[in-house]
Amino acid sequence: MLPLPAPFPHLRRGEVARTLISWNIDTALRKGSGMRLDDQSASQNVEDRRGGGAGIGRGTVGIGTLVIALVAGYVLGVDPAVILGLASSGAPSSAAARPPQKPPAGDDMATFVAKVLGSTETTWHAVFSEAGRRYQEPKLVLFTAATPTACGTGRSAMGPFYCPADQKVYIDLAFYRDLRERFKAPGEFAQAYVIAHEVGHHVQNLLGISDKVHAAQQRSGNRAAANALSVRLELQADCFAGVWGHRADSRSRILEPGDVEQALNAASAIGDDRLQRQTQGQIVPESFTHGTSEQRVRWFKRGMESGDIRQCDTFSAATL
Repeated sequence: MLPLPAPFPHLRRGEVARTLISWNIDTALRKGSGMRLDDQSASQNVEDRRGGGAGIGRGTVGIGTLVIALVAGYVLGVDPAVILGLASSGAPSSAAARPPQKPPAGDDMATFVAKVLGSTETTWHAVFSEAGRRYQEPKLVLFTAATPTACGTGRSAMGPFYCPADQKVYIDLAFYRDLRERFKAPGEFAQAYVIAHEVGHHVQNLLGISDKVHAAQQRSGNRAAANALSVRLELQADCFAGVWGHRADSRSRILEPGDVEQALNAASAIGDDRLQRQTQGQIVPESFTHGTSEQRVRWFKRGMESGDIRQCDTFSAATL
């Protein structure tokens, strides 16, 4: 005998059966408390490359591929993203040739992503305006398996990423299943944090921070020093995600009780130390490129508690 589904503990068994018929599968995938986004406008900057042969090869998000990339990254001393194909060139695909497509009406997960992106746009327009600058909105691309980018071939196994060359955030929504099931980080605000982090990289790009970091990495000629700079860049993007969360909730009350804990759980779940322990059984700090679980939580909380971009200077911090 199956237990009653957790979302319907107050219903009798016959009522559960009738309710499940109308329970959208996207809602099921987004287990956890829901954000209050009903009044949030959806961004118009979402491009849908899913289906229709838009990708460069079909497949699923593979934890095996991710493990290989992490291990090879440690052995070879390069960013796993390069191994997974971000910096590699790929064969042209129909996605590069056809006009950008909008997500179909009724796609709940795509709508959720578009509303989160819209919320980041509102926040960063305000932050840039306060500094006397103009915010340039990024695009967000939904894809499956693989897709061409101005940075090379983007692949699902990399997880969500930002390409500064085309100012686009890329995400295969299957990553959210991994976030929930493999990384044990469910909930809508955890998913929103992922988008806000990548938008944080876009902010860094607009402010010229990314270019300065990459130039310093090239000058260093030292793998450990370059990785240390990458960690500070990633932790700042975590802090920027927190700034968005603070300002969005102050403006529109988008968060429910427990939502912040979801984002903190997600930040902790994808720390370098935890991922290395899970995939290779040992921790190699000099190979970190994103920061430890503790560091990622700390910097997200710093932005979340302050809502002040000036509190996100990871490059001047004596300790992370």
